[in-house]
Amino acid sequence: MHDIRIIRDNSEGFDAALGRRGLPAVAQSIVAIDERRKSAIASLQVLQEKRNALSKEVGQAKAARDEERAQALMAEVASLKEAMQEAEEAQKAAIAELDEVLAALPNTPLAEVPDGPDESANVVHHVFGTRREFDFAPRQHFELGEELRQMDFETAAKLSGSRFVVLKGHLARLERAIGQFMLDIHTQHNGYTEVNPPLLVHDDTMFGTAQLPKFRDDQFAVSDDKWLIPTAEVPLTNLVREIILPEGELPLRFAALTPCFRREAGAAGRDTRGMLRQHQFTKVELVSITTPETSRDEHERLLSCAEAVLKALDLHYRVVTLCTGDMGFASQKTYDIEVWLPGQQAYREISSCSVCGDFQARRMNARYRPDDEKTFGKGARFVHTLNGSGTAVGRALIAVMETWQNGDGSVTVPDALRSYMGGIERIEAIS
Repeated sequence: MHDIRIIRDNSEGFDAALGRRGLPAVAQSIVAIDERRKSAIASLQVLQEKRNALSKEVGQAKAARDEERAQALMAEVASLKEAMQEAEEAQKAAIAELDEVLAALPNTPLAEVPDGPDESANVVHHVFGTRREFDFAPRQHFELGEELRQMDFETAAKLSGSRFVVLKGHLARLERAIGQFMLDIHTQHNGYTEVNPPLLVHDDTMFGTAQLPKFRDDQFAVSDDKWLIPTAEVPLTNLVREIILPEGELPLRFAALTPCFRREAGAAGRDTRGMLRQHQFTKVELVSITTPETSRDEHERLLSCAEAVLKALDLHYRVVTLCTGDMGFASQKTYDIEVWLPGQQAYREISSCSVCGDFQARRMNARYRPDDEKTFGKGARFVHTLNGSGTAVGRALIAVMETWQNGDGSVTVPDALRSYMGGIERIEAIS
């Protein structure tokens, strides 16, 4: 959500920032709505003052036993009620329209974010490792999984439809191991507090992180006011909703390993085979709550924490800075980590790390009280929020399978995961 004062004070700059996302100029129309809101407030205030003055005169007339004048004044007070009601309705309508318009606008990008219309304009930030060389043609994960008889898409389709999978045996255990391994790294080494959040949340919770109203069609609704979470970012970020924190408690860092649910409404025909794009998947999510002065550094830290997982699994990947046309609705700046999949011969996203500034905090009314009142004053300030995948468990499973596959179709378990697998070193076909 945007601050109307900033739009008023720097309309050209606001339009220019949204223009980098390919949006038309909107500042003047927003200011016009706000003018209507302010005008209605002013009119209501004048009417209230007039009513109060007349009411005082009614009292004076009654005290003077001038009943005729008192009745005339009371009639005038009554006539003001209709005008006051109209002013109140105009004020409410302008506020609702302003809120609706502001809620539909994405965050403005930071200056260093590259401009561009889509993923083709993303910029490689750095690369880790090298591609593994094979002396055989590497297979894709679904080919390996089906040959191992531990990845079943046909049965999943009978149970739930497309974009679901049934994992069995050691592959099911490997996915569980990857999730636990990631969560342990983040909580034991990276300073995140483990949280087990609800998987069902209210409308207001989804609004706070900007899944609603714009992305309603991408979500799974289970009732009039309950949604399955598309990511643990939603409940984790909303932990500070409608709270004023002391600055000394910041930064807050939360981590959760949860199922996630997405309709993939805009992905028709994309990644229809395999586990890359599913309606239900598991992910470790990282969320940070910081001050404005520290959020940029926290973004770099968040990225390094997500990278630590892939380094420990010895997976080749690259980090890209998303351009203005490819980054998310609530983001000011986003790094994507793209892991190399030998079976696909392509880099695919496995983590997205974003700094959102105070965009989500304004929607949630999440604030903190600064220690330095001389610099920032005595009022509360909005926190800055950050989120990132630490990482997507299913896609990590895909990367491990494709990277550490063997010519006979088996999969070598990376050293970092063997203690989570009970010492199993290789996954082979179920006989």
